[in-house]
Amino acid sequence: RWFTHFYMVSVLWNGFLVILLFRAKYLGRSLPSWVQHMHHAFGRDSQGEDTGNEHLSVLLVLLLLWLHSCRRLAECLWTSVFSNGVIHIVQYCFGLGYYIALGTTVLYQVPTNIRSGKELSVQICWYHTVGIVMYVWASLHQHRCLVILGNLRKSKSGKVISLSHSVPFGDWFEKVSCPHYFAELLIYVSMAVVLGFHNVTWWCVVMYVLFNQALAAVLCHDFYQKNFSSYPKHRKAFIPFV
Repeated sequence: RWFTHFYMVSVLWNGFLVILLFRAKYLGRSLPSWVQHMHHAFGRDSQGEDTGNEHLSVLLVLLLLWLHSCRRLAECLWTSVFSNGVIHIVQYCFGLGYYIALGTTVLYQVPTNIRSGKELSVQICWYHTVGIVMYVWASLHQHRCLVILGNLRKSKSGKVISLSHSVPFGDWFEKVSCPHYFAELLIYVSMAVVLGFHNVTWWCVVMYVLFNQALAAVLCHDFYQKNFSSYPKHRKAFIPFV
């Protein structure tokens, strides 16, 4: 349940970054000096060419990341029913810093020398549309799967009646043990699509999410198999059919 803290931090920080970039791109304001100093420290050319598509892509990814954090925060507060498991202090500290580093990494994909570009409608490309559609599709399935997990511990009236583990059924659970982890990966891939496929930095983030979520899924899959003798044998751990 302390994952709630991560999403609170993300909503505040990444919402702040969305406002900064929007003001810089469409209201003619300058990015704060600390952003420019960090760009310089990480070798980002602040005088790079101002391509409207690039800045719109980054703004969209920041907005999608913020929306994702808002949804996950709401689900932690009102959908999920957490057991009494604990979290390691190192993992907790890492989680608090993760979304700050993530949003900041996205912001650093554009030069600080932002000049007004084309009209917003002209800047929208096909990969923006494809990425956003993929993001919405994966987010809907992740939410459905989290609702299924939450309902396992609730009565029909919505009252929590148990904190024990049960076997989930429905939606992508028919294919894998942890479809919410698979959906998380797809959400990050969708952001790579919004960035135009070619952003190496974000693909490194995708690889991190892949290994992180795959490890958690395998551990969860093993738990199901060891504790439920009738667990569906056709289910994979993380990725359907793999």
